[in-house]
Amino acid sequence: MPEVPLDFPRAWVEFPDPADPAQVFRCDLTWLTSRWTCIFGNGCKGIYADQPEGIGCCTLGAHFSDKDDEKRVRKFVKELTPETWQHFDPKHWVEKDEDGDRKTRVVDGACIFANRPGFPGGEGCALHGLALRTGRHFIETKPDVCWQLPIRRTYDHVTRPDETEVLVVTIAEYDRRGWGPGGHDLDWYCSGNTEAHVATEPVYVSNQAELTELLGPQAYAELVTQCEAHLASRSKLALHPADPKPRRR
Repeated sequence: MPEVPLDFPRAWVEFPDPADPAQVFRCDLTWLTSRWTCIFGNGCKGIYADQPEGIGCCTLGAHFSDKDDEKRVRKFVKELTPETWQHFDPKHWVEKDEDGDRKTRVVDGACIFANRPGFPGGEGCALHGLALRTGRHFIETKPDVCWQLPIRRTYDHVTRPDETEVLVVTIAEYDRRGWGPGGHDLDWYCSGNTEAHVATEPVYVSNQAELTELLGPQAYAELVTQCEAHLASRSKLALHPADPKPRRR
């Protein structure tokens, strides 16, 4: 089986946010030092076997995190053209799900921004392609959930024994469970799959831009220090089970 079990021993670190004393970061060092990388277009099987080829995890469309997220994406949608967006429809690219939450519209089994293989303007996310063509990073152009996946940020308000309150921000692996109950029915998923743990650099390095956006620059610098110390410790908990096994000396 290329996919490892969901539960295994992990190493965690907590440190105060250098920019906000009322906030604490709790980070999964095992995930952040793993060799995961996105293999879209390079072996990704997508999350559903019966969905269109070359779609990856774009099958369900992207839910917006808030109004600002949708507003930001809307600005970049205006820069797309029929030559760069296969399902060009600048007026009808948002829909509501069964709970009334706003998301990108699904067209022919995938997100409206997902250009299919063979499209002359380039396959993959039209908003991602826009970023590449214009010298931007895709965290500017894509919905929050798209550029964050499979990094997961969650919040917990914690009251300590001395009755002080802190906001604990957890940075961890967005595994199958992050998709809700339906996550267990996905036919393939990348974060715990050995086929996607082929990077030459660990996640905390390859996803520097995303993590800096999620933590802030000062906290990201501290995270780098913690990740490097963790790798130097050579602890068994430093190894994600989906990573390649280290060679024996």
